[in-house]
Amino acid sequence: MKLLVGLGNPGNKYQKTRHNIGFRFVDTLAEKQGLRFAAAPRFRAETAEWNRNGDKVLLIKPQTFMNNSGESIAPLVRYYSITTENIFVVYDDLDLAAGKFRLKSGGGHGGHNGLRSLNQHLPDTGYQRVKIGIGRPPVHTDVTAWVLGKSSADERQQEERIFSALNHEISTLLDGELALASNHMHLHLQEQ
Repeated sequence: MKLLVGLGNPGNKYQKTRHNIGFRFVDTLAEKQGLRFAAAPRFRAETAEWNRNGDKVLLIKPQTFMNNSGESIAPLVRYYSITTENIFVVYDDLDLAAGKFRLKSGGGHGGHNGLRSLNQHLPDTGYQRVKIGIGRPPVHTDVTAWVLGKSSADERQQEERIFSALNHEISTLLDGELALASNHMHLHLQEQ
């Protein structure tokens, strides 16, 4: 089994914020695959199970709020005996401009509180990362206000382009072929 985690904050008021890009991606994937999320109170999460060519992929939206994401994911990892390389995490990245993405295996938290929590609660930091750019805030704008602010129409359009490319390459990504998935996604984005 593999875990595909979208990071975000629960509740309608956060739904369209930059910080909830991970939730929005797993929502679009679930919709594309005809899946529905259901509450998993034991894990403080919403989950949807996807049977992908005989492989089980559990889509997860932690309901602990971003800063405590690891408190939801770590019990799921233990319960299903998942190795960290089979955990895929989709999240917003301030250091990438809107419309940019990066696929990476392992690493630090880079100041991202959701990753900080995952790194504290998981056995190691070797999970796969799907960083989706939201860009840095304008000068004199607070970072918290920026990430919890709503995306502009242009940002949403860029996000949809990334989601389309990512949906196109999701199987390659989940097979652990990050470099190949990244190359194909770049080609897909150039063709749009």
